[in-house]
Amino acid sequence: MERLVRALTSLFSGFIFGVGMVISGMVFPEKVTAFLDVTGQWDSSLMFVMGGALLVFMPSYLIIIKPMKRPLLGGVFSYATVTNIDRRLIIGAGIFGIGWGMAGICPGPVVSSLSFGDLGFWVFFSSMMVGLGTTNRAFYKHTAIQSTPPTTHSPI
Repeated sequence: MERLVRALTSLFSGFIFGVGMVISGMVFPEKVTAFLDVTGQWDSSLMFVMGGALLVFMPSYLIIIKPMKRPLLGGVFSYATVTNIDRRLIIGAGIFGIGWGMAGICPGPVVSSLSFGDLGFWVFFSSMMVGLGTTNRAFYKHTAIQSTPPTTHSPI
């Protein structure tokens, strides 16, 4: 039963997230690119989307989630264990930025954009999955890190 509740919660929260992404325009590459173009035709409207999200999330987190000993639906909270700014983080952030800048869309919103049926979104998403998979395999196979890569955790 707990697994079903967790699955339904993930389904509902994912649906709400997707609705918000489409209504706010965050699924449109030209909107995101205009937001990032601070030296040209800057569109600051996505700042309100992010601000609105923080206005809802932060009080909820501080008042409800943070004081909890464990998640409502069982398990344990997952917190980042590596918080240092190192060469790997800087290189990864740079590569992420190059990909974002070339595509004009962030990986999260591209998932929502798949519903438009546009071949370009599907090609981007597919190649992003190949990049994630091969990099995870190569990196975690050739490093001394013995923990499970964070990308393998599932909300369900």
